[in-house]
Amino acid sequence: MVKIKTRQEIKWRKVTFSLENADAKEVFLIGDFNKWNPKSHPMKSDEKGAWVRNVIIPPGEHEYKFIVDGQWIEDPQNEHLSLNCFGTYNNIINVTAKK
Repeated sequence: MVKIKTRQEIKWRKVTFSLENADAKEVFLIGDFNKWNPKSHPMKSDEKGAWVRNVIIPPGEHEYKFIVDGQWIEDPQNEHLSLNCFGTYNNIINVTAKK
């Protein structure tokens, strides 16, 4: 018999995503952890143009991008990429399990 862990048994992790873009008016974090929903994780900027968002996601490898003023862009601070079905790249983050 296979035992499936419940959400409470999986040690989800808080991950902080950030993007430096002083010219942006609106930034969203999108990825497989939010089903690529462009509205579920809006980011907040500080007075210096740093956009930040904390999310709680399960351990494992996750793909993500940013939407900056309507344009999908890669994370310039993360060189780990995966080719997607649109012929562009998604960034990859590997979230380790909490011990």
